[in-house]
Amino acid sequence: MGIHNQVRSDVVDATPELTVSPLAERSGLRMAGEVGLATRGVWERALEQVVDGDGDVYYLELSSVTFVDVAGAGALACAAQRLPDGRRMVLHRPPPVLRRVLETFWPELSAIEVSMS
Repeated sequence: MGIHNQVRSDVVDATPELTVSPLAERSGLRMAGEVGLATRGVWERALEQVVDGDGDVYYLELSSVTFVDVAGAGALACAAQRLPDGRRMVLHRPPPVLRRVLETFWPELSAIEVSMS
């Protein structure tokens, strides 16, 4: 019984995290973790950097992001819609659920490009 309680305590205490760091090789951010209720503020602040950034293309390295909820996808779409004409963001290897949500709800959003290579 003691082991079960310890495992349960570990699961309850596990708070999702999202880390954000600048890309060294180009204009953009590398993100790792999950985008959900607990990390939405971090995600939205990172997206503000995209909107406020310079250059025509801003890269988001998302290969280490394991999950993005629908509200996080909506925040991404809103940020893309706020980009000035001619600017775009490139999502490098986003999680499959994010690709599906973007394709379903924002199929014509030209300010977002998905790169799987």
